Amino acid sequence: MPISRRMVGTVFVGGALVLTLSALAYPAMLGVETTSANQDRVIANTQYGPLTEADRDFVVKVRAAGLWEHPLGMMAMQRGTTAEMKEAGQHLVVGHARLDLACRKIASELNITLPNQASPQQQQFVATVDSKTGKEFDATGTAIMRVTHGQIFPVIAKVRANTQNTMVRQLADLANDTVLDHITVLEKTGLVNFDANNFQQTTPPKLPKDQLTPPAPQPGAPVLTLAIPKGLEDLDTASPTALPSADVK
Repeated sequence: MPISRRMVGTVFVGGALVLTLSALAYPAMLGVETTSANQDRVIANTQYGPLTEADRDFVVKVRAAGLWEHPLGMMAMQRGTTAEMKEAGQHLVVGHARLDLACRKIASELNITLPNQASPQQQQFVATVDSKTGKEFDATGTAIMRVTHGQIFPVIAKVRANTQNTMVRQLADLANDTVLDHITVLEKTGLVNFDANNFQQTTPPKLPKDQLTPPAPQPGAPVLTLAIPKGLEDLDTASPTALPSADVK
């Protein structure tokens, strides 16, 4: 059965399917057991500049995003029904592998503990897409990914504008390029319902904190790495040019 715009737009019905990255918190870092409401509070002074609550949380958000978007991208590469969907999967996998490499290096320099698992909500996103087949797989995956990328975009801009930490600033630059690239390839699938997408981005449900928080890593556990599949090492994941091309009407 063909997937209608209405079906694509209703993929997110139910609170468990909508990600609110801006509310994601991860307290088990730098010896802090609870996350303060004051995101401007400096929690460490480093050689790269002061590190605030917002800076620290951003590094963790980037890590957590890769932990569920990378496997979802692998699924899209293997099970997408169109060339555009498979291409989107490639960009998700490669972009997040590169972003995660930078994230892990920065976390090491700034003494930030990173999770090895995505949050329960994020894991549910992957399970939801995994339960679909054919064109419904494409539509569900695109809907979820486009909303979540749209939600994190302004978060990146705010961190980039406000942080005084040079390493966090570099991560925000890379994250901005990566997210813009992913938004672009997802829109190329032709499956984005912009009305439904904009509604979900601006009216996320209120979910319990335990659904939004990645579990703490086991003591001494190695840090999970996200790999780039062979043959995709040179994939261009830079953000698109800001100037419209000649074929834009």
